[in-house]
Amino acid sequence: MKKAGGIIAIIAGVFGVVAAISTLLIGGVGSALGGDGATMVIGLGWGGILFSFIAIITGAICIGAHGKAPSVILIIASVCGIVLGGTFVAVFMVLSLVAGVLALLGVSRELKQGA
Repeated sequence: MKKAGGIIAIIAGVFGVVAAISTLLIGGVGSALGGDGATMVIGLGWGGILFSFIAIITGAICIGAHGKAPSVILIIASVCGIVLGGTFVAVFMVLSLVAGVLALLGVSRELKQGA
């Protein structure tokens, strides 16, 4: 379950980066046309890129790690990405949150079995 959670987190992070870039694009077009709140959309895009990259990195670490820390960091980054990443990114950060919980359960099972 640990490896599956890491792989799902990497996939969710890559799609989150694509969603964040599209958010940046929409914010840039809104800013160029003088739309209200365009700077907020650009800020959400940058937040989405940051937390999506954190999801990719911690997902890769979850695959080979033996502790709970990468899974917990993935869960925290996913929640922050849901709140600060914008709507498009939030969809994929929910998937990353599920991956973090899955990886955490895999580590807990591994620790119980003593492997």
